[in-house]
Amino acid sequence: MDLNSRLFDSIRIKPSCDEPKKAESGLCETPGCQNPGLYRAPKGRKAEGQYWRFCMDHVRAYNATYNYFDGMNDAAVQAYQKDAIIGHRPTWAMGVNRPAGADKAKPEPTRDWAYVDPLGVLRAEGVGETRARTKPEPQRPRHSAVVRRALDVLGLDETADTAAIKAQYKTLVKRFHPDANGGDRSFEERLRDIIRAHDALRAAGLC
Repeated sequence: MDLNSRLFDSIRIKPSCDEPKKAESGLCETPGCQNPGLYRAPKGRKAEGQYWRFCMDHVRAYNATYNYFDGMNDAAVQAYQKDAIIGHRPTWAMGVNRPAGADKAKPEPTRDWAYVDPLGVLRAEGVGETRARTKPEPQRPRHSAVVRRALDVLGLDETADTAAIKAQYKTLVKRFHPDANGGDRSFEERLRDIIRAHDALRAAGLC
């Protein structure tokens, strides 16, 4: 587009039919004023882009009393100011509208792309819930195989703490010691296993 073309010089804009004829004459549009209307003043709400033509004195008087929100209650003014932040454009909550042409009866396809969602925004909208990657990983053992075997000998699981280990060890020693069985030594092998298990747990720092 050539802005220096002579075609632009021949363009003329037809004035609106509702513009006062006095404005065409270049005079102030205040009734009875014959001074030149050199200054523009907005006509106000619902007439955006339209202006009055006033002289200096009358444009000052008009601006002193001009109120764009005249006739609006407080709720309407607050709503207008809130919409002005986004330029009075419509907005929708994230994830409310489905893509154009999407069939609501069909579930969304499984996504094969990875994403990082530290705030859980996508997870809250159900994105990627069907992917196998979201399944929790199996919990790793807390202790080594030796410690787990020693706990099993004492009849304990991996959640046992120091107090539970010591109490269980004392109980088993009293139960299988020959003095508690009238001198019967048939439980000596079991007692040795219990003592070895306790030594392994003590070496691991659990008791």
